[in-house]
Amino acid sequence: MPLAVTAEVVIPERDLSLAFVRASGPGGQNVNKLATAVQLRFDLAGTTALAERVKQRARALAGRRLTEDGAILIVARNHRTQERNRAEALERLSELLRRALIEPRQRVATRPTRAGRERRLATKAHTRGRKQLRGRVHWED
Repeated sequence: MPLAVTAEVVIPERDLSLAFVRASGPGGQNVNKLATAVQLRFDLAGTTALAERVKQRARALAGRRLTEDGAILIVARNHRTQERNRAEALERLSELLRRALIEPRQRVATRPTRAGRERRLATKAHTRGRKQLRGRVHWED
């Protein structure tokens, strides 16, 4: 089933692959027998569902989860069942992609006002005077 990131963006199933491996942690006697941890691999480089700018932001957000071949690898092993780990991995991927879809606003360079510059200089002069009072007392002869 495809992954719906938002109402407009849907990741096709061919770009996702799931692998189940053994997990450490909770599981009792089953921990050494069952493969409940999920490795979700999303082919970021090869997907056509995302624009190139979104892919670049996703690469930056993925950090160390990005593999050398341009895929995002998410490992979920917090739960005892495959189904809950699969749901967590898919949710983590969709959250990462939702964050990548947000276009950052361009910063508009502004200049400080004259009053703002004067306030800053007055504060600096006040701080300088206060620190000078902390020094040694010099007796005037």
